[in-house]
Amino acid sequence: MTNRLFIFGLGYSGVEIARQAKAAGWSVAGTVRSAAKVKQLAAEGIEAHLLDGAEPLPSGLIGGTTHVLCTIAPGRTGDPVLATCTALLREACWLGYLSTTGVYGDHAGGWVDETTPPNPGQPRSVDRLEAERAWQALGSTLFRLPGIYGPGRSAIDQVKAGTARRIDKPGQVFSRIHVEDIAATVLAAIERPSAGAIYNVADDLPAPTPDVIAHACRLLARPVPPLVPWAEVAPTLSAMARSFYAENRRVRNDRIKHELGVRLRYPTYREGLQAILAVSRRP
Repeated sequence: MTNRLFIFGLGYSGVEIARQAKAAGWSVAGTVRSAAKVKQLAAEGIEAHLLDGAEPLPSGLIGGTTHVLCTIAPGRTGDPVLATCTALLREACWLGYLSTTGVYGDHAGGWVDETTPPNPGQPRSVDRLEAERAWQALGSTLFRLPGIYGPGRSAIDQVKAGTARRIDKPGQVFSRIHVEDIAATVLAAIERPSAGAIYNVADDLPAPTPDVIAHACRLLARPVPPLVPWAEVAPTLSAMARSFYAENRRVRNDRIKHELGVRLRYPTYREGLQAILAVSRRP
């Protein structure tokens, strides 16, 4: 029997997971929100179906699926996949759910790991924790992600676009993870299934954003922009951006290494940005 992975939410992370699974010999399908994305993914051999969050998918589309992953964030009315497809999920032999390290809340720059009790401070993280618990009740493996970056979504891209700012908020750090390492970790967890397990998927070096921007500038041989004081820039930020700066924590990743044997391709932002730059320079 061919392993078949169905991904609810073929977005930035979902597509990379689909690509790596397909390269490993899996049959892969999933959901998108636009007809244009269906055509785009079809060209890569990835089967995609529209999902509006209100109506369930026809059972035939998920029938025969052995593994299911959800990357879709809950909305105001809850988790759209659980609301419409729970009966079909019970037929899969493995379930996975991409969540956020935001469920840990603020730790004033301190370290958190998978044993740290969740204490979300942002409304969207409260919703995530509720969704996590519902997925875990079905036996799902949970993957908690910090800031995601990769080709097209990185400090390299920001510097090239002229939008990079080095916001100086003393003591503030962020954990991050390259999208390719997310995909590799999910596939490693599928190979070593543990129902209900929780994994932090983060790199080895939480760091201030100004350091990341400065490194990208050096790689591109561009001038490093000056630091902008937090008090000066905060009023100009969106409510979403301010909410990210409202929390400060460092995320440990020991469990994915010890339990899943994961070796990060990009253990810090330095290797990740270098790889992104190399890809962007290919003819």
